[in-house]
Amino acid sequence: MARGGLIIFDYLLDENEDMHSLLLTDSSTLLVGGLQNHILEIDLNTVQETQKYAVETPGVTIMRQTNRFFFCGHTSGKVSLRDLRTFKVEHEFDAFSGSLSDFDVHGNLLAACGFSSRLTGLACDRFLKVYDLRMMRAITPLQVHVDPAFLRFIPTYTSRLAIISQSGQCQFCEPTGLANPADIFHVNPVGPLLMTFDVSASKQALAFGDSEGCVHLWTDSPEPSFNPYSRETEFALPCLVDSLPPLDWSQDLLPLSLIPVPLTTDTLLSDWPAANSAPAPRRAPPVDAEILRTMKKVGFIGYAPNPRTRLRNQIPYRLKDSDSEFDSFSQVTESPVGREEEPHLHMVSKKYRKVTIKYSKLGLEDFDFKHYNKTLFAGLEPHIPNAYCNCMIQVLYFLEPVRCLIQNHLCQKEFCLACELGFLFHMLDLSRGDPCQGNNFLRAFRTIPEASALGLILADSDEASGKGNLARLIQRWNRFILTQLHQDMQELEVPQAYRGAGGSSFCSSGDSVIGQLFSCEMENCSLCRCGSETVRASSTLLFTLSYPDDKTGKNYDFAQVLKRSICLDQNTQAWCDNCEKYQPTIQTRNIRHLPDILVINCEVNSSKEADFWRMQAEVAFKMAVKKHSGEISKNKEFALADWKELGSPEGVLVCPSIEELKNVWLPFSIRMKMTKNKGLDVCNWTDGDEMQWGPARAEEEHGVYVYDLMATVVHILDSRTGGSLVAHIKVGETYHQRKEGVTHQQWYLFNDFLIEPIDKHEAVQFDMNWKVPAILYYVKRNLNSRYNLNIKNPIEASVLLAEASLARKQRKTHTTFIPLMLNEMPQIGDLVGLDAEFVTLNEEEAELRSDGTKSTIKPSQMSVARITCVRGQGPNEGIPFIDDYISTQEQVVDYLTQYSGIKPGDLDAKISSKHLTTLKSTYLKLRFLIDIGVKFVGHGLQKDFRVINLMVWQGSFKSLLLRVPKDQVLDTVYLFHMPRKRMISLRFLAWYFLDLKIQGETHDSIEDARTALQLYRKYLELSKNGTEPESFHKVLKGLYEKGRKMDWKVPEPEGQTSPKNAAVFSSVMAL
Repeated sequence: MARGGLIIFDYLLDENEDMHSLLLTDSSTLLVGGLQNHILEIDLNTVQETQKYAVETPGVTIMRQTNRFFFCGHTSGKVSLRDLRTFKVEHEFDAFSGSLSDFDVHGNLLAACGFSSRLTGLACDRFLKVYDLRMMRAITPLQVHVDPAFLRFIPTYTSRLAIISQSGQCQFCEPTGLANPADIFHVNPVGPLLMTFDVSASKQALAFGDSEGCVHLWTDSPEPSFNPYSRETEFALPCLVDSLPPLDWSQDLLPLSLIPVPLTTDTLLSDWPAANSAPAPRRAPPVDAEILRTMKKVGFIGYAPNPRTRLRNQIPYRLKDSDSEFDSFSQVTESPVGREEEPHLHMVSKKYRKVTIKYSKLGLEDFDFKHYNKTLFAGLEPHIPNAYCNCMIQVLYFLEPVRCLIQNHLCQKEFCLACELGFLFHMLDLSRGDPCQGNNFLRAFRTIPEASALGLILADSDEASGKGNLARLIQRWNRFILTQLHQDMQELEVPQAYRGAGGSSFCSSGDSVIGQLFSCEMENCSLCRCGSETVRASSTLLFTLSYPDDKTGKNYDFAQVLKRSICLDQNTQAWCDNCEKYQPTIQTRNIRHLPDILVINCEVNSSKEADFWRMQAEVAFKMAVKKHSGEISKNKEFALADWKELGSPEGVLVCPSIEELKNVWLPFSIRMKMTKNKGLDVCNWTDGDEMQWGPARAEEEHGVYVYDLMATVVHILDSRTGGSLVAHIKVGETYHQRKEGVTHQQWYLFNDFLIEPIDKHEAVQFDMNWKVPAILYYVKRNLNSRYNLNIKNPIEASVLLAEASLARKQRKTHTTFIPLMLNEMPQIGDLVGLDAEFVTLNEEEAELRSDGTKSTIKPSQMSVARITCVRGQGPNEGIPFIDDYISTQEQVVDYLTQYSGIKPGDLDAKISSKHLTTLKSTYLKLRFLIDIGVKFVGHGLQKDFRVINLMVWQGSFKSLLLRVPKDQVLDTVYLFHMPRKRMISLRFLAWYFLDLKIQGETHDSIEDARTALQLYRKYLELSKNGTEPESFHKVLKGLYEKGRKMDWKVPEPEGQTSPKNAAVFSSVMAL
């Protein structure tokens, strides 16, 4: 039956005599049992019998289920425990000598009531039998004060039992305690006996059924919840008396069919001739906007969850005021494009909204990234934990000196952010519009203790729900990454013994190139009221804006607020050596040296700062209008039509449009000058100022510098998704020259993998209702000319030589590979067999749609656990020279042992016997092989390279490998593939072409890499080195025909044979 009482279907059981019990094992499977020697399993979706389980005579009358057993009660008084898969009896309890009345299971306890044999026949036993399921034996029986006919566990605060007699008595007691007569209550049934009893899933309601067909509902609250995700309960309607109701003729929708009329053959009065009438069908009421918004289309059918705004199966239809009702829905478009527009997000431009990847059963293969990015610059994927920093990674990448410096950096630290950022920048360099992953960088980021201490590591739940304040988070991350890069560069450039003991300040700007770029040297002066003055030198990598406390609407230039923030004056308590106590002091800050890149955290963290930005933007807008259109009355309201009338007369430069002037307070350039008395002058700078004062380059000799806005990072406020972070970046000439072969500058919006060119005014327009500034980057003019922008690959051939294992218990007898010798170093075009194994760090998150299809919300997060490279030619062909197990500090959810061969403990340095290395070490080896030009042979290299973070995949193999050039990949999954056909497993290919049976119990990467090499040799043999495609096509057709006949399954092997055990590789065994 349905919830409303309607019968969905009837199922006739021909072979069954007397049915007693039903058990719903899951949402679509039902077990049916009774007084016969079998139990049926019925699929509720197809309404068909799927299984039949044999049981002992006389059958089963009661069934229960836990996560360990099926529990079956028999009329003989026994309770049997059966296996969940095979339904075979595992244990059996002989509870009562007469018959079983009822039983229930909770946790490790089973309680039963029934009848015992007496001289006069069967008598109700007042002792409840209780069994411990851990030891599979009976414990002390429980004596009750009623004749038990039914019992249920009610596990709310404790594991209470409710014992019910047929006369209506109800007693509550603990299964391991004593029953108290005071805990007896009475149910007043309509009939003489209670026939059934049950407890709701929420344990808030008890239901009793009596012999007269009435149900009695007991609850502990006026509005109980009957199950954990309950909807409003629909009770049966009261009986309606069959009588003719009075009719109101004034109602427009009165059904006249309620009035019985005699059957007549004459023409009715309402049967008007066609000349006097015209058909006017009722207009269909509009579909609810929420249904259209959430609708998923499968073919021409749309599915949407019920928004529950109206009664079930009822749609009100009103004749009166229908026009106004239709007008209210006229804004809801019926097109799929309109459905994507959220009604409450009309304020936020679509390109600024949070972008998500929609996963299908093919993963990312059919996701169109080109729809979001039509440029040749690379976006970053957002589904990785802590990917909120994607926008800042892009900002750092498009700073040319930073990009070159980071890519030239390489050190020995396992988790070095500068190294990982350099690897990521290398991927962004080689991309042609395909998105990249920051997996390895974010993995190193999560291991740094300072990041966790600063609260920069977000939990998955906080990131998905948007609990964290993203604006504060990205500003803290900005300070952290600059400090961390500065320290990483210091450790590489300056020996530890020659560096001062550091606090938060830096010794000098020359300690690292990052210091030269970002560090601003200052003098902090503290003046006590006693006249004592203390001066100390320090430096900072960024500044935080300090806003004036002014609510009068006074106009402040951005340059004034910036100067106030840099040359900060404040009164505070500080220690005075002269007074030898804390005294009120005046602290001032003077600038000794300006940075080449000026980084500013906006600190718009409350409505007070947001109102200041909004107010200054309004004042700046009015001033801009006056500047471009002459003196205008202060009280005049400007409309777009008024602005067009003002226009620009002939001979005058075209003014910006009124829309470009709105919400703008931030200047594109600022001019900073060091004065002789250690002061600082800051002012906004425009192109007209340059014509007046001359080029900025000529003024630098006098301590005058012009900074141009290079990037703005903004926080997008969106209550539905928790908000997001995007960046406006001015991409320079060198980047366009490398990517597009043109020389120009352009502003772009970077929203994860969405990249779009924008007008420059959009980068400085901040509507504080949804677009809040977080970080600003200004760079000195002609910055690139001051630094060496050459990039030299820091990875050398020594990374392939032998290295020590991290595992403490590894012995030489466990070695599975022979490292390359100096005379074996690979050359361009050499073959290398490659295979990788993975473990799961986070499980996949998915939801079930209303149409029954599965939608992947977040894919499982994989981590590489083992990488094997095998020689592809020479006397040692087939012998691995890399077989690295990757040590991980993150928790592994699933080792996937059946598919990876990785066992718990293999990746733990304390107990592993494998050759254990760091991910960075193995990454450098593969990166060197790629750069040297070897050709990788493997099966399914698409996933291997993606998880290793060496490439970006985009749907087809032709554009598959970004980090690895196309001609360096020989993937057997594509070599033995026909268009629009299924991919074939390595195991089946090895059996069909090589007569090898591999991957018996688990996978082994050495075995898989060797097999892939042999398959490639076979491919060359069958295709005559690619010269006879037609003959090879016939071979593939035979392969697919054989696969369909075999259902793509390899016959079970009589004796395991694999290339791993072949004699040709005996030299490995000798090792």
